Amino acid sequence: MKKQQMEKISRLLTTIYTEIIQVEQRELRKSTFNDVSIHEMHAVNAITMYEHKTSSQIARELKISPGTVTSMINNLVRKGYVIRIRGNDDRRFVRLGLTRKGRLLYRAHDAFHRSLVKSFIEGFSEEQISWIEQALLNIHIFLEYPPVSSDKE
Repeated sequence: MKKQQMEKISRLLTTIYTEIIQVEQRELRKSTFNDVSIHEMHAVNAITMYEHKTSSQIARELKISPGTVTSMINNLVRKGYVIRIRGNDDRRFVRLGLTRKGRLLYRAHDAFHRSLVKSFIEGFSEEQISWIEQALLNIHIFLEYPPVSSDKE
């Protein structure tokens, strides 16, 4: 691959990442969910509507510290998006669930991402979509397991 192509793709990835975050923040501010930060919205998304995850599971999924998750969850509980569900056998064991308000936020965020993906793959064949999936998987693997040295080109 030519250096120019690599630089262009790098700029596009950076720009797209920034724009997605900016659009999510702008849409949050305009919505009925304007009391939620983008990080809190992603915590709601990680909790999901159907699973009752623990704070530790959320921390691992979002790759943030357990203390940060606890603080976010406290805010989301106070704001009425999340509930704590204590275990019947062991009251110390706490899972997280979404309230009606939390489920509405989850659905709104999910709809945004579905719309984003739909517009992203529009006009591509199934084979091309498979290539896109592979390219995105390559990025994910790189970010998950970055190389020790970047001497290769």
